[in-house]
Amino acid sequence: MAIAGPPAVGKSTTAEVVVTALSQTGHTAVLVPMDGFHLDNSILDARGLLPRKGAPETFDIAGLTHLVARLRAEDEVMFPVFDRAVDCAIAGRGRVGLEHRVIVVEGNYLLFDAPHWRDLARNWDHSVFLGAPMAELTERLIQRWLNYGLSPDTARQRAEANDLPNARRILDARLPADLVLGE
Repeated sequence: MAIAGPPAVGKSTTAEVVVTALSQTGHTAVLVPMDGFHLDNSILDARGLLPRKGAPETFDIAGLTHLVARLRAEDEVMFPVFDRAVDCAIAGRGRVGLEHRVIVVEGNYLLFDAPHWRDLARNWDHSVFLGAPMAELTERLIQRWLNYGLSPDTARQRAEANDLPNARRILDARLPADLVLGE
């Protein structure tokens, strides 16, 4: 299952609720966030992409595609998890095993209609797209950065310069989903 949508729409929270609910009904589930495939800041800096971190070109799409294929083919798969507090992906932090009956993959670009990204869609047994009005996303994104200790001006600038353009990009080029919530 894939849960996709723009930044700050509630994908992670929704995915965690789904995994918990499924696990409580006997369907052992696991969450696999695509954010573990953020390129490292040193690579983004060398490519001039650090200010755009979170845009599609700042992810290892080949690595994510490979992981998704492995999830169907292998008994046990380790995957990287992004730690927002240290702004870094940590290799091998997550695990999917035979006991996991349901895999929930969560991320911005899982239903993104662009080269390489669109190929992911064929892997989803079910897909959910979460949307929200831009004004609501703006408030949530600013609050996210305030929660990480940024000043109000810096939080607004970060949201407007990076996160909101990414949100528009996702909303403008999304593939169909089995279920669309919050548009």
